[in-house]
Amino acid sequence: MKLSIVIPVYYNEDNLIPLYEDIKKKIIEVIDYDYEIVMVNDGSQDNSYQVMKQLAEKDENIKIVSLSRNFGSHAAILCGLSKCTGDCAVVKAADLQEPTELLLEMADSWKKGYNVVLAVRKGREESKGQTLFANLYYWMVRKTSLPSMPKSGFDAYLIDRKVIDVLMALDEKNSALTGQILWSGFKTSEVYYTRVAREIGTSKWTLKKKIRLVADTLFSFSTLPIKVVSSIGALSFVGALVWAVAVLAAKLNGLIDVSGWTTLFIFNLFSFGIIMLTLGILGEYLWRIFDASRNRPPYIIEDENKKDKD
Repeated sequence: MKLSIVIPVYYNEDNLIPLYEDIKKKIIEVIDYDYEIVMVNDGSQDNSYQVMKQLAEKDENIKIVSLSRNFGSHAAILCGLSKCTGDCAVVKAADLQEPTELLLEMADSWKKGYNVVLAVRKGREESKGQTLFANLYYWMVRKTSLPSMPKSGFDAYLIDRKVIDVLMALDEKNSALTGQILWSGFKTSEVYYTRVAREIGTSKWTLKKKIRLVADTLFSFSTLPIKVVSSIGALSFVGALVWAVAVLAAKLNGLIDVSGWTTLFIFNLFSFGIIMLTLGILGEYLWRIFDASRNRPPYIIEDENKKDKD
């Protein structure tokens, strides 16, 4: 058995050495099977890649890759999975918010025959705002896209070689990797942990990236956007029909002396808003189709250690 640990790195220069020491103490010195650590620098402009090089010199089982720019965690993880050679791979964040010993529990579950093992949060030592957004997002995913999504979600997970090969074959852009794993439908198990607050550095998980994740999930795994457009169109048609009948009846009964420009203006403005919303949603689909048709790679490798090239 060989376990691969895939770690996307983005502005984590201060976390990497403590992370490696933690993995060494709780994983490397404990296991009786082979391992490798694949670190992917996702365009960090700090000293993350230099620290990664130092670690690779200390441990020959560490592979390092640096992307030409920030392509996002989805692309960085895909890159790491494409480079790993283990029978199974664990995807772990570099911020030390998930307990490292959790990897042993996930490996034990994999040995029992599970293709996917999810590290599900049973609690969070984070701000109420972060917790609220996460809970709302995972609730939305369960209701609209992927019913198998755990109630409190997951970030860390283990997948075996079969699942890795499927993810490589899918080659989807503007999508959520966690959603692809659940969509694939492989035999899945769960282990539970409490996500601790970040102690070193600051999170780069911005509101813009969160909104992008929500959009990618909805457009990739749900028909909700199209249903919203259809529903708005149907309601607008019914509303306009009822309004037209009511106005006509009032006119015939002499209840309308002078036509109201304010009502007409509001109705036109409302109709224009619906049309623009519809075009925006359809534009999201068209842009995704166009982006996929260009067949650009999801990431570009700028540098990697020589052990990968041999």
